[in-house]
Amino acid sequence: MRDYTQLTDVALRSVREPAEGLFIAESSKIIRRVHAAGLSPRSFLTSPKWLFDLADIISESDVPIFIGTDAAVETLTGFHLHRGALAAMGRPALAPVATLVEDARRIVVIEDIVDHTNVGAIFRSAAAFGADAVLVTPRCADPLYRRSIRVSMGTVFQVP
Repeated sequence: MRDYTQLTDVALRSVREPAEGLFIAESSKIIRRVHAAGLSPRSFLTSPKWLFDLADIISESDVPIFIGTDAAVETLTGFHLHRGALAAMGRPALAPVATLVEDARRIVVIEDIVDHTNVGAIFRSAAAFGADAVLVTPRCADPLYRRSIRVSMGTVFQVP
């Protein structure tokens, strides 16, 4: 349950999530995109009404499934979960830059963009324009931060 606490504390999440090797996927659509990218959940948090929507993915996973009322989930996370479900996911290993750019024709470089919304929007645009890779400098906002993922509509998992 610790993965889901204090999700509205940006400073805490920005440090804790990368350090602990996790990110949070929010909504059944994003969870499906993460699943399609081959990543495995650590656990799920949802209200009963969304269990059926993710039944196929949940049935493939041997991980904890936390189910709570909307009020209980809101108390735990710090926000109203109106997008269905959350999944705590293990971060994928980063591919070496040389591997990413070796055969790439279109590469997007995100340099020092510190706003999670902007990073997500850039990934979404990169996917729309058929970019082969996105390189992110160390001072950029985390593309696997919950808001970045949501704004990108999960395309952070589509474009390496």
